[in-house]
Amino acid sequence: MKTLDLFSGIGGFSLGLEGAGFTTEAFCEIDPYARKVLSKHWPNKVIHTDVKELHIKEGEFEVICGGFPCQDISSSGKGEGLQGARSGLWGEYKRLIKEGMPNYVIIENVAALRSRGLAQVLKDLWEVGYDAEWHIISASCIGAPHQRERLWIVAYPHSSQCERGSISRRIQEKITNLSHLRWGEDKPRVVRTLNGVPFQMDRLRCLGNAVVPLIPYIIGLSIQEERKK
Repeated sequence: MKTLDLFSGIGGFSLGLEGAGFTTEAFCEIDPYARKVLSKHWPNKVIHTDVKELHIKEGEFEVICGGFPCQDISSSGKGEGLQGARSGLWGEYKRLIKEGMPNYVIIENVAALRSRGLAQVLKDLWEVGYDAEWHIISASCIGAPHQRERLWIVAYPHSSQCERGSISRRIQEKITNLSHLRWGEDKPRVVRTLNGVPFQMDRLRCLGNAVVPLIPYIIGLSIQEERKK
């Protein structure tokens, strides 16, 4: 399925979804260093730089994915939520969903969104014509040595033939089947770093902001199975 990857970072979302059979057609990422990483791994793809200036046509993409900025939602921030300058970019995400009317939308943010904006996000999705299911998935659920709890939303049009809750059940089944995994025991158990990763600020910042690709892979597989049932 043709995918638009918003707030792309270094491409963790697309890496996972492409493993599940999705095809990323375009990215949108404002950070110059992250764009260099995207250009290296997806050399022939369009990379937009500013979500505020991006416009799409209805039906141009079958899927829109991305984790909008969490700085105003995170418990370590000022708590401005969706009213903040950065997390408020959810408004642009909503606009693009309304413009493009994709078959599926996959959204990621920190778990604190539950009390700092989730109700508004779900209301906004409903207003533009989408039902939604949401999940809290931690990296540790799939064998990672760190917790990294995140909130994931899967949305689809009201008119969709998707049975409500069916994607959630598929996701949960896959996570349960993977819960026995343990990432390399020789890796240091410190926050999101691995042996051999140079301690360069840009690299570590981008790694810190990236999603764990295995989670969008699981979500992508669940969507594909629902489509083919």
